[in-house]
Amino acid sequence: MKRLYRSKNNKIIAGVCSGIAEYFNIDPTIVRLLWLLLALSGGAGVIAYIIAWVIIPEEP
Repeated sequence: MKRLYRSKNNKIIAGVCSGIAEYFNIDPTIVRLLWLLLALSGGAGVIAYIIAWVIIPEEP
């Protein structure tokens, strides 16, 4: 069963983007760029990142 976790190995701030990238089998840089675009377009990305940081558990 596939589960979404925050990455411990490939993290820059909290591992949210790396965890999402591992879940969807894509490059973490793409996810980070998407979060950056959301953050720059009204700040929704910052709020979404903080919420994801709290909700997504860390990798066991």
